[in-house]
Amino acid sequence: MYDISFVEIAAAVLCLLSVLFVCCKRYEMRQTMERMSQMIRKAEEGAFQEEMYDESMISALETRLANYLASARVTEQKLAEEKNKVKELIADISHQTKTPVANILLYAQLLKEKELTQEAFDYAEEVNHQAEKLRFLIDTLVKTSRLENGVFVLHPKKNPVSLMLKETIDQIGPKAKEKNITVEFAPRELYAVFDRKWTEEAIGNILDNAVKYTSEDGKIRIDVLDTELFVRIDISDTGIGIPEEETAKIFQRFYRSRTVSDQDGVGIGLYLAREIITEEGGYMKVKSQAGKGSVFSVYLLAVGQD
Repeated sequence: MYDISFVEIAAAVLCLLSVLFVCCKRYEMRQTMERMSQMIRKAEEGAFQEEMYDESMISALETRLANYLASARVTEQKLAEEKNKVKELIADISHQTKTPVANILLYAQLLKEKELTQEAFDYAEEVNHQAEKLRFLIDTLVKTSRLENGVFVLHPKKNPVSLMLKETIDQIGPKAKEKNITVEFAPRELYAVFDRKWTEEAIGNILDNAVKYTSEDGKIRIDVLDTELFVRIDISDTGIGIPEEETAKIFQRFYRSRTVSDQDGVGIGLYLAREIITEEGGYMKVKSQAGKGSVFSVYLLAVGQD
């Protein structure tokens, strides 16, 4: 008969204890992971609440995660409060400045209708011009701030691209006519996903710049192309162009090239245009050369035709 030695029994017991130890550790780890997963899920749902823990109930890692989630919740609450303050400030600025600027424009117009000397008329004309610039600046800054802080929410949906472009071109028509600039447009029956109002604002800013920086008797052309995933809108002009070293800067807020310092503007139109297009899931590109014009390409998410 085979005799089982003490060593063999001890080895078997040790092996059994090792298996039990591993199983217990795996169970504890699974429980820990489940608790951590539950904590993260509650945090995502906004229902996380910090509890009292000690080392007998939860690992140090869980404690750190709980502290982090609690801190993140406080940070989120502070950001929400700051966002509400910004909304209130924007609304207050918009309300407080609208009436004074409107009154300045009104009185300047009334002055121009009086019998004035040429010098006095020129002064009234300049007051009117500067007030218009101030109104444009305030309106643009308010729009930008509202967009950045989520006060204005874009609602992209399927829209005909050419119809939106035609209405936008009509808006800059009088300015182009004053400089005898030819505006060519090649419409196509293509659809894209965009917010009609805000996209008109973005395209309008690009076209306004094209008119502003194109000399008299120049030309602006708008083409619509289908690139499968996107509808591409090319806006080309025969204007002054942009130096190569500045093409990466023109979309920055308040950036203005030294070459256009004598022109009206605050350097925010292209910044706002890119923010709008990006918010809709599209993007913008520019190709330009100083003295040879520019081509701004706007990419809007494409959809199938009806």
